[in-house]
Amino acid sequence: MILVTNYNKRTSKDGRVFITLELQGGLELIQSATTGKHYACVRKTSVVSTFDESIAKMLIGTQIPGKIVRKECEEYSYTIQSTGEVISLMHTWEFQPEHGNVVQMQPSF
Repeated sequence: MILVTNYNKRTSKDGRVFITLELQGGLELIQSATTGKHYACVRKTSVVSTFDESIAKMLIGTQIPGKIVRKECEEYSYTIQSTGEVISLMHTWEFQPEHGNVVQMQPSF
């Protein structure tokens, strides 16, 4: 299950304002390739929405069936907020519905 944790107001290149939902997966324990030790992480992503800020606020806390998966993409630069280090990545994280391409659900509000 995926949890809606927040929303953001964003502006498109042509100046239109739209809302994205922040989605977060469950706890995962990953084994480090360099140390062999395990560390805990959660995958996060965001999805574009078609509704306004008031609906986005109500959806925080809603669970959605599906998972967040790694998707390969063109290389881009990413700054690690905690250290300021700039790294190159060739993947992103994307929401994948549990069954098919459409998730229909009743909000929990």
